[in-house]
Amino acid sequence: MPANIERFWLSKTLEQLNPVEWESLCDGCGLCCLQKLEDEEDNSVYYTRIACQLLDLKTCQCTDYPNRKAKVPDCIQLTPGQADQFKWLPPTCGYRLVAEGKDLPSWHHLISGDRKKVHKKHISQSGRMISEKDVREDDWEDYLIFRAG
Repeated sequence: MPANIERFWLSKTLEQLNPVEWESLCDGCGLCCLQKLEDEEDNSVYYTRIACQLLDLKTCQCTDYPNRKAKVPDCIQLTPGQADQFKWLPPTCGYRLVAEGKDLPSWHHLISGDRKKVHKKHISQSGRMISEKDVREDDWEDYLIFRAG
């Protein structure tokens, strides 16, 4: 773990985090930026390989993070007040883990010091996604990859 980082996520609640700490919880996997489908019968959420039009398919970073809400109105902006709703986030997500009172995984950049480790460990979908611009919405079911939960 980088020497200059204290394990603030273990000693603070989400509401106590400053903006820099909050943003640093993001591991850069990009999974929250994948399109999801909800089963109307049991409300299960399924992730697809289809990425938001603003997501860089290789780096898993938003190409216009500051303006994403204006360009993609249904983009979900995570806030500490939504922690009870984080069950749809992948189980590896730093926001979800901290909300559940758990520690971050060893590959997380705050522990490993390596922002690319999320890709090296194949946690992200880097190189395995397709842009929503290239898939008809009627075909999204063909791109399911896992169920959230």
